[in-house]
Amino acid sequence: MTNEERIRAAWQGRISGCLLGKPVEMISMREGPEGLNSFLKDSGSLPLRDYVKYMDHEMLRGANKKCCLGMMDKAEADDDITYLVLALMMMEQYGLDLTTDDVARSWISLLPVGATFTAERDSYLKLIEKSNMAYQFGGPRSFDWDEINDGEYNDWIGAQIRIDMYGWVLPGKPRLAADLARRDAILSHRACAVEASAYIAALCALIPSTSSREEAVMSALELIDKESDAYEAVQIGIKNKNKPASELHDHYGDMSPVHSLNNLAVVVWAFLSFQDSFDEAIGETICCGWDTDCTGATVGGLIGLDKGFIPESWTDPWNGRVLTTIAGVGEQDLDHLVSRTCLLVDKFSTSSDLS
Repeated sequence: MTNEERIRAAWQGRISGCLLGKPVEMISMREGPEGLNSFLKDSGSLPLRDYVKYMDHEMLRGANKKCCLGMMDKAEADDDITYLVLALMMMEQYGLDLTTDDVARSWISLLPVGATFTAERDSYLKLIEKSNMAYQFGGPRSFDWDEINDGEYNDWIGAQIRIDMYGWVLPGKPRLAADLARRDAILSHRACAVEASAYIAALCALIPSTSSREEAVMSALELIDKESDAYEAVQIGIKNKNKPASELHDHYGDMSPVHSLNNLAVVVWAFLSFQDSFDEAIGETICCGWDTDCTGATVGGLIGLDKGFIPESWTDPWNGRVLTTIAGVGEQDLDHLVSRTCLLVDKFSTSSDLS
C-alpha cells in the first residue's frame, strides 16, 4: 500500500464518517442513544450502513440536513474537517517546529470565532482579551497557557478532533506525533483531553508501521500518561471489543456527550470491533451515540489509514468537494488536499532521530 493510498483513504474516511454523524449530532446529544436510535429506526436508516435517511426533526436542519442520503453534493463545513485543513496549513508553514504560539496565532488570523465551540470558543476569547495586536504577528506573549485553557470545557473532545494530521504526516514516528498533538491541545485543553489527543495522533502514526490494529492500539497506549483518565478510557475501549455499545454507556453513565473520555473509548471500541467492513464500523460508531460526527470522523480516518481504501458509495456523494470555515480558504478539492499531505509525508520522512 502506498502513502498516497493511505492518505487519500484517511481523508475520505474522516470526511465520510463526519458526514454520516453530522445529521444526528444534536439528536444524540439532546436525546441520548435511545432518542438517536429511535430516529434512525423511524427514518428507515437501520442498520446504519449508508448515509442517514432524512426525516423531519426539530434538531435536523441547515447544513446537517444537506448531509443526509441523496441530499448532498459536497462535504459541508464542519469543525472536524476545518481543523484538519488548518493543521495541514500549519504543518506546511511551521513544520516540526510548530509551537502552541503558532497554533494560537493561526487561530487569530485564520479561524473565525463563529467556527469555534465550547473549549475552543472560551480559549479564543481569552486569547483576544489577553494578547495585543503585536502578538498575532510574532510579538512576545505576555500570558501563560494556563490563563487561556482555564475553562469549564477543557476536558471535552475539542482538542481530540484537531490532531489527526500530526499522525498522518509522521508514519512510524508516534512519539513526535503525540508531542505535536499536545502542543496544539494545550491551547484550549488540559489533563485527560490533552492525553486523549496525544493518543489519537500516536495511533495515526503507528497504523502504517504495525502489523495489526491491536498492536497499534497497544503501542499508542505506551505513549500517554498512565495516570491519565485517557489511559483508562483506551482500556475500556479495548476491554469491550466485540461487546455491545451499551457496555460503554453503562461505564460512563451521564458523562457529557462531548467529553473526551467516553468518545475516546468509542473510537477504540469501534476500531477494534469492526475490522471487516467500513460500513459497519462507522455505522455502529454513530449508533453508539455521544458526539457522533466527531467519533465518526476519527474512526473513519483511522480505518482509511489501515485499509487504504474507502468504498465509493461513501465518497461519490460529496464529489471531492470539501468546505471549510477557514478565512480565505473556503472550498477545497480533495485531490489537492491529498497531494499536499503526501508532500509533507515525504518531507518529514527524512527527519531521522525522532519517533
